[in-house]
Formats: sequence, structure tokens, C-alpha cells
Amino acid sequence: MIKIYTNGVIHTFQSFQPVVEAVVVKDGRFIDIGSSSQILAFWGAKSDAIIDLEGKTVTPGLTDTHLHLSLQAMKFIDLDITGVTKKEVFLNKVRQHATTLDKGEWLIGAGWDENLFTDGGLPTKDELDAAVPNHPLYLTRICEHAAVVNSKALERINYSSTTPIPEGGEIVTDRNGEPTGLILESASALFKAKIPDKSFQTWKKALRKTMNRVMQYGITSVHSNDPAYLGGLQQTYQLYEELLNQEKLGLRTNLLIDYDFLEDLHQKGMYTGYGNSNLQIGAVKIFADGALGRRTALLKEEYTDQPGQIGEAMLTQDNLYNIVKRARQLAMPVAVHTIGDQALENVLDILDQFPAAAYRDRLIHAQVINPNLVKRLANPNRIVDIQPRFLASDYPWVKDRLGEARMPYAYAWKTLLDNGVICGGGSDAPVEPINPLLGIHAAVTRKAPGETHHGWYPEQKLTIQQAFYLFTKYAAFTTNEENLKGTISRGKLADMTVYSADPFKIRDADELLDISIEMTIIGGDKKYIKR
Repeated sequence: MIKIYTNGVIHTFQSFQPVVEAVVVKDGRFIDIGSSSQILAFWGAKSDAIIDLEGKTVTPGLTDTHLHLSLQAMKFIDLDITGVTKKEVFLNKVRQHATTLDKGEWLIGAGWDENLFTDGGLPTKDELDAAVPNHPLYLTRICEHAAVVNSKALERINYSSTTPIPEGGEIVTDRNGEPTGLILESASALFKAKIPDKSFQTWKKALRKTMNRVMQYGITSVHSNDPAYLGGLQQTYQLYEELLNQEKLGLRTNLLIDYDFLEDLHQKGMYTGYGNSNLQIGAVKIFADGALGRRTALLKEEYTDQPGQIGEAMLTQDNLYNIVKRARQLAMPVAVHTIGDQALENVLDILDQFPAAAYRDRLIHAQVINPNLVKRLANPNRIVDIQPRFLASDYPWVKDRLGEARMPYAYAWKTLLDNGVICGGGSDAPVEPINPLLGIHAAVTRKAPGETHHGWYPEQKLTIQQAFYLFTKYAAFTTNEENLKGTISRGKLADMTVYSADPFKIRDADELLDISIEMTIIGGDKKYIKR
């Protein structure tokens, strides 16, 4: 079947024919591009469908290089407390949600951020006990690196002062040795092991809703990290197989696989690149440190607002080395969560000991860097996955954590690009909103929507074109798909995003916030149309 999309302002993001009016699609790929008159004259009689873009603007399909569809799907299942700005509202929400549960059922939720609370700090275990006395409670912070629990949850894991805590984790206690209710990093595994699994059909229904929601934002491809949440490798792959290859839902998905499932991959004969253009196995996911919000990101120097604290390494160097070694034995790249500069240095020290894999290694976040690390990242076999929207959420409090001296190399995306570091753009949703235009806005303005200053460290601002490249052209490099995605070119997958206005003609970058997605096209098929 041959389709023609005509009468558009189509930014191809390639140097040859940077803007065209029409494209021809056959078998899910572009086979020709050009002016509307030329395309219609040659292909019009041969086509099966001609779609008028009515002068709207088009770019290559947007890619989110790092998110968690499973956690986003939980918003359709569990309690969502994202954006809550008062502790009392937080407590009221959990009280209300508890009334919907069966006796003794776990109360699960996510999204809290104590930095938003205007009426006090994080709820204590005693406050959570008072709000939810009859249900074990487990509520994850927006960053997924911390959680709060109540006494019932501690009872479920048979907690005592001698309970073994997984490496890199902590059950925070007060000066008397009593749990405060705050759980950090890998200690969460103790509680997750006691929380009943959701059914396959529950997950499938929620993931279907999530994928459809994601495509409403113009996203055609995602890189998602899910097996730890979706019940392991087999169930995760089966869920996506049914949704993408059987139902043909559309959203192209590259699956990052947690290192815990490396041997499962090997036994099933799976590897990086396994699959097809709809669903593919990606890199081996590893956590090297935590997050800045709870001061668990691993820094070279202590936190300015908490002397003596440098953060947490999630793994010893020996353990990290052995994981990378096993990944390389299976010819796979790694994708490592590295927020702090010491965590990033630790990972690069290990990667330097191994030859490159066929696919690029990925350093995720890289929020705190230094000149030496920039040089080491400027390697064609390495990618940095950045999340520009983090800036809108983290400033100004992140300055308290890091201090003024480190800020020029924090969230330093222009420095990375100017020095030849390949970067892909993502949201880390649900940590940040899915909408890529919000990430693009943050990269261009260095401020949150509604703020009127000139941007945090404006010397790091990107151009609108650079910001769009993060989510298109550059994003394709993160999975070695630069010959398949990222530009509108003959032979590439026919993925396009259609906008209500041309973002490259706006006078003020804040106008990005007024642009809507009119259509999301994947493989030449319209998967979302604005109603």
C-alpha cells in the first residue's frame, strides 16, 4: 500500500532537502520526499491514499530515550500522588484510598516529592500509622529512589534491628534506632518482595492505556526499563509482544533489561537487537548511584547542605565490574544510571577496561560532571541519556545540594554537545511529565513554565533545533538506529509527529508551551489524531 502525505511543512532534519512538502510511504518506510506537485505528479496515480496535512508542521517522530512505561501504567492502577504540595493533602489521599481496599490489602502509590510540601516535611511513620492503621503502606517518591512505609509494612517484612539490608539501601532510623518510615534505594526490595504481583491482564490493560497516552504527545518510539516492575523478563516481553506485535498498537519500544535478568536473557537466546522494529531488546540496565533529591547520588565531594555526606554507591566496584564483564561476554552494552560525578567516574573506569560492544553503552542522567568526564564521554561508542525537564523540577533547591562551584557543570547539556558527546533526550516518566515539548522547552529556556527570569545558567541553553535533535536525530544513535530513525529520509521508518504550529518560527521559546500535537504517525499509519 502506498500513502502520500502532502501539503505540509516537513522538517526532515537532514542536510539534503531540509524542508519538503510531501512524503511517500510504502510498507512502513519513506520511499520518496519532495514538493507536493512533484510527488503527486509521479506518485498520485499509483497511491492508495493521499492525506492532506493542511499546511501543518511535521518533524521526524519523537523518541523518549528513557522512561518507565510500567511505572506510568501504575497511575491507572495504584494511588497517584504526583504534584501534591501539602503533607495534609498527602495524608488525606492515602486515607481516602484506604477505604477502597480489601481488609489487609497493601496500599501502593507513587509520586510524592517533599520539596513541594508547604506545610511541613515528609510524613512520619506515626502519622502514616494514624492515617492508615489497617493496611501495609508503601509509597514511592517521584524519583523512585526512596519510599515511605508504615508499621504494618514493616511487620510484613518481619523487620528488626538485625534485618539484612540489600547493598546500597537503607531503612532510615532515628537516634533511638527506630524506623522513621523512610526507605532508601535498594532496601525497597524487602517490601516489594511482599507485595502481591498484579495479574497479567491488569498490567496489559494499564499498559495499553499508557501507550495510547504516550502517543498523544507525538512520541513514536520509547526506551523503557520495566522487568523489575512487570514480573520479570518473560512476562515483560510477553506483555509487549501481545500489545505491539499482535495488537499492532504502534509505539515502538526498546526494552532496557535490568542486570538481574541477564541469565534469563541468555537462556532465552535474547540479546541486544533481538526483536523487530516494533519491539526490541536493548542494553543491560544498572544503577550506580541514587538521586540528588535524597542526597544518594554519589558525588566526588560532600553535599554542600549536608557535610560529610557524599551519596551512595549502589554496587561495589568489584560487583559493577563483574556485571559489565558478564554483559560483554554476552556481547551486550550497558545502560548505567549515573547522576553524581563520582558514580560516573566509577563506571567509566570500568568501561575503559573492556572493548566496546556492537551497540553503544549508555550513561543515564549524568547530571553532575566535570571537564575530565566530558572528555571521557566524547567517545563514539558512548551515549549520554539526558532529561532536560529535570532542570525545571530541581532548580533552585539543587543549588543548595551542590553549591555554587559545581553548578556550571550541572545539567550542562551544551557543554556535552559542544564537546562532541552524543546525547539523547528523555523524560524519565513518571519522574517527569511525558510531554517531550516540556523537555524541549526546559533545554531551550533553562527554566520552568511560568518563570520569568533569563534561565538557570543560560550559557548552557540549547537552540530549538538542538533540543529537537535530542528527541529525534540524536535519539536514534542511542540504540544504533540512526539508519532507521531520526530523520525523514528515503528508506527510513515512516514515523512523523505533526504540530499545530511551526516551533522553528516562534519568536519566544515559551510559545512551545502553546503548541499541540495534531497527529502521531508510525510506519505511515495515523496512531493518534487530535479530536
